[in-house]
Amino acid sequence: MRAVSAVLFDRDGTLVVDVPYNGDPERVRTLPGAAEAVAFARAAGLPTGVVSNQSGIGRGLLTADDVARVNRRADELLGGLDTWLYCPHAPDTGCPCRKPRPGLVLAAAERLGVPPAECLVVGDIAADVLAARAAGARGVLVPNAATAPDEVRRFARHSAPDALTAVRDALDARPGRWPR
Repeated sequence: MRAVSAVLFDRDGTLVVDVPYNGDPERVRTLPGAAEAVAFARAAGLPTGVVSNQSGIGRGLLTADDVARVNRRADELLGGLDTWLYCPHAPDTGCPCRKPRPGLVLAAAERLGVPPAECLVVGDIAADVLAARAAGARGVLVPNAATAPDEVRRFARHSAPDALTAVRDALDARPGRWPR
């Protein structure tokens, strides 16, 4: 089993309540266990980060400044993460950083100074897990009410009920816990 040297989280639906195209920091609410998941990783000495698709920018629904303000608020509520990266492009642009492509995960790993293969990526949709796999990292699905049922079935062996459990389980060195 490979070591986990960093934990990367999706933002909306994983760490904070998903408010579509949110540009208002006052609407940011953390999900149960999210701050604890970040704290648990940090207590284990691991750097943490966020990798998030923010297509509202590319669609003209919000600005990069709006996203930055929301990210700052989320960072305050979560206790501070080491890096925040997002893809501002609309889905049809073919951007290499837009999940499920690996660009965000690779960039976050580089910023944090860890090999992508030693990153854990925690997210609420298949694109998060697929981006992790495409980067050579480990992905864990934390399903919510918006997660498609076929995604829940597809990644059942690579899932956890919440972000805190995902991080705890990944740091548990039981052999075979995270088969590829």
